[in-house]
Amino acid sequence: MQSAARELGFSQIGVTGVNLTEAEPGLEAWLAAGFHGSMNYMASHGLKRARPAELVPGTVSVITVRMDYLPGNVANLSAESAWQNLEQAQQGVVSVYARGRDYHKVLRSRLQKLQERMAALLGPFGHRVFTDSAPVMEAELAVRSGLGWRGKNTLVLQREAGSFFFLGELFVDMALPFTEAVSDHCGTCSACLDVCPTQAIVAPYQLDARRCISYLTIEHDGPIPIEFRAAIGNRIYGCDDCQWVCPWNKFAKRSPLPDFDARQALSEPELVDLLAWDEATFLRMTEGSAIRRIGHVRWLRNVALAAGNALAQPTQLSEDQRQALRQGLQHWASHTDPVVQEQVAWSLKQGV
Repeated sequence: MQSAARELGFSQIGVTGVNLTEAEPGLEAWLAAGFHGSMNYMASHGLKRARPAELVPGTVSVITVRMDYLPGNVANLSAESAWQNLEQAQQGVVSVYARGRDYHKVLRSRLQKLQERMAALLGPFGHRVFTDSAPVMEAELAVRSGLGWRGKNTLVLQREAGSFFFLGELFVDMALPFTEAVSDHCGTCSACLDVCPTQAIVAPYQLDARRCISYLTIEHDGPIPIEFRAAIGNRIYGCDDCQWVCPWNKFAKRSPLPDFDARQALSEPELVDLLAWDEATFLRMTEGSAIRRIGHVRWLRNVALAAGNALAQPTQLSEDQRQALRQGLQHWASHTDPVVQEQVAWSLKQGV
């Protein structure tokens, strides 16, 4: 199974059981605090997330996989380059995981191939494939199966690979030997808590999604709260700050798969160019990308916010750049969506 997983592009594989009762109190407390924000699906499935055998009756074991995703076609990919990109006010910054092909498609198809190879050796068995697509406690399953430990930023960390990786699961109806969990190696480090622009990591291992830039730019579909707008800066889809600052990510691995190669249009895009994307262009440029799921309206809201933040930094832009951004924003001032209208109006007031 290990060799088949490697051949399919998985970096690590583990196995665990279906008893997650120890994780239930933490899940209930997180939901009770409202930290899931408007992600109502997190609450609607209740404790089924912690009960794999209820989600898929007959499940006895869970096979977990890790797939590294840092793109192989970007020469300068480091924490230093990431901080530099955040200083380029005229550019938009897209979270690294979203610069290539939609990971849901990549992992799902390869997990299915892994199942087929197992079935060829062991005979047919009941199964179901998951990758961030159902009420599954992916991080909890990954930790229990030894893929890493839960970092203070709530992501799974691995000593040899940091945290720039995707997780996937294969629920199966047969008993398999479990792999051992690994110990926590965060120690006294608090770098991820300290760096978070919106202080979304409210305590070690506690994330308030309502403050998280990834949540605000991807999951949240209304106006972005005023108090977080300046802190978002030029991030237009997601945020990687708590990953780049993590010392373990100096060991993060490049992906050997061309699927995760970064698209040029999403690597260091100019905001003025992105403001020129109508819906048809957005759909064409994000075809096969995870970004497409947020739709053009939410994308436009994010780009307009970044443009406003750029205009608020007059020393960062030339006069021509300022005028070009203002013209790009003006084009959407009468957009049919009230959220876009409000965001554009706010952004045009910046730096005046």
